Amino acid sequence: MSGNNIIAKLIRRLESLSDPSAVKGMAKYGITPEKAYGVPIPVLRKIAREIGVNHELSRKLWELNIRETRILASMIADPKKVTEEHMEKWVREFDYWEICDQCCINLFKKTRFAYKKAVEWSSRKEEFVKRAGFTLMACLAVSDKKASNEKFEEFLSIIKRESRDKRNYVKKAVNWALRQIGKRNPYLNKKAIETAKEILKIDSKTAKWIASKRYPRTDKRSSSKKTAEETQCRTHDMI
Repeated sequence: MSGNNIIAKLIRRLESLSDPSAVKGMAKYGITPEKAYGVPIPVLRKIAREIGVNHELSRKLWELNIRETRILASMIADPKKVTEEHMEKWVREFDYWEICDQCCINLFKKTRFAYKKAVEWSSRKEEFVKRAGFTLMACLAVSDKKASNEKFEEFLSIIKRESRDKRNYVKKAVNWALRQIGKRNPYLNKKAIETAKEILKIDSKTAKWIASKRYPRTDKRSSSKKTAEETQCRTHDMI
């Protein structure tokens, strides 16, 4: 079946699964793509598994600029074939938090450029590009079991540096990265707590929010509740 036929068949399937009430519900939580069908992420994962890795199709799905096709694009792309130019093109088009996080979780964290882009993007002006930098830090803290502590200590210095950014989706990602690094191991837990204490001394409401919202810890939480972002990031292999 040709790529165009696969896409046509996929669009028909997404249309059959569409849920206008879900689209309205997503908008309440800041998920505001130009076009969406309201298909849940678990269903998209199932579709992605059926498709399998298909890098060429991934690029075509991205260009359709539909919520579901862009998320699927991030799920079926081949991390080994992703270039820096590819990542930069996609990240510049992020315009709401869900697509930012899905691309980082499903694809970007698996590329050889993940650490480089986490650092680069953390100082960018665009809200969702900057969020992507800190989302990558959070996800790498969870998924890259072999990485050295030094890599995450570098992230902690960046977290402190950027803790004054008051934009909602940036500060939440900064806090998320701080917490995930703090839960990685006892050594980084100590370093994350030291960083949080340093951030608390900064004369900034945003910095104090980031440092005190969730204290970094490695032990079990008293509550079983998790943020939507954390739940997503702990789902390692989407396909």
